[in-house]
Amino acid sequence: MTRVLVTGGAGFIGSRIVVAALARGWEVRVIDALVPSVHQTRPEIAREVEFIEADVTDPAALDRCMQGVDVVSHQAAKVGMGVDFSDAPDYMRANAVGTAEVLAAMSRAEIGRLVLASSMVVYGEGRYVGHHGDVRPGPRRAEDLQNGMFEPRDPASGEILNPALTVEDAILDPRSVYAASKLAQEHLATIWAHEVGGKVAMLRYHNVYGPGMPRDTPYAGVAAIFRSSLEHAQAPRVFEDGGQRRDFVHVDDIASANVAAMEWTARMDAAPSRAFNIGSGTVSTILDVASELSRVCNGPEPIVTGQFRAADVRHITASSERAHAELAWSASVGLAEGLREFAASPLRD
Repeated sequence: MTRVLVTGGAGFIGSRIVVAALARGWEVRVIDALVPSVHQTRPEIAREVEFIEADVTDPAALDRCMQGVDVVSHQAAKVGMGVDFSDAPDYMRANAVGTAEVLAAMSRAEIGRLVLASSMVVYGEGRYVGHHGDVRPGPRRAEDLQNGMFEPRDPASGEILNPALTVEDAILDPRSVYAASKLAQEHLATIWAHEVGGKVAMLRYHNVYGPGMPRDTPYAGVAAIFRSSLEHAQAPRVFEDGGQRRDFVHVDDIASANVAAMEWTARMDAAPSRAFNIGSGTVSTILDVASELSRVCNGPEPIVTGQFRAADVRHITASSERAHAELAWSASVGLAEGLREFAASPLRD
């Protein structure tokens, strides 16, 4: 019998991983701090599994959690792009320090299998191709943004670049505090794996959406922000021209990827540490998603504002071929189907 610890197991993604693990017949333990800004009520999952209400920065609580565990799925994190730089200490405490404490507790308990929730944000801008092959764009020009030209340019020639799918071996270039904290988690986990002889699968989630997303918070994903607007009969507001390319992946596909990754960590031939893009394989624009949600919610059409944030990433879409080949995992929920379900499901207060 496999025994799993899910950190952040009462959250949007963690709770779906718990359900998927239970469906495999595994025993599940959850640690979650139930932060009031995220959890207004005690979630059902806290009554369905062994549940420890504590923060992952608490070493004593983690030592209790690790007893008898075979594999850890580390989902506890502060998510989203934040409000401003004053959020930086909270991000680093929750994500970097929290991960360090989890890894230290795993080391004390001699647990050698970990699945880490990482993110596409570690790449910064995605992959781009120019006339002579791959090009790494620099920051977008202020005058371009002000004139409504949002596509990145080749720093050398000034030509407009074409976006392409990003692979795991791409240069990592975090462009926000949140992104820096996620990359710090990856570095810590990689060092841990090599020092203790453990195995870690680092899952770089792309734009996750689905039932149970939190509402009305700047830390929520863009799909939840659009959904919240529509619930208030307000048009979703889309930045830039809406042409930002993303890969939206359903939360249940994220959960199944975690189950596949946990099984991968048990394989003798698995690498000590390995990163995997976890995306749907379908490229969509932000305006596509806003428009489809407006349609299925019978709400007002999106408003394309032309507003921009200079640090925002223009395009980031995944190649998930490595996950297909090595984890035997593929996404199964199509975007149209998933958005219909999402539109009909309540957001989390």
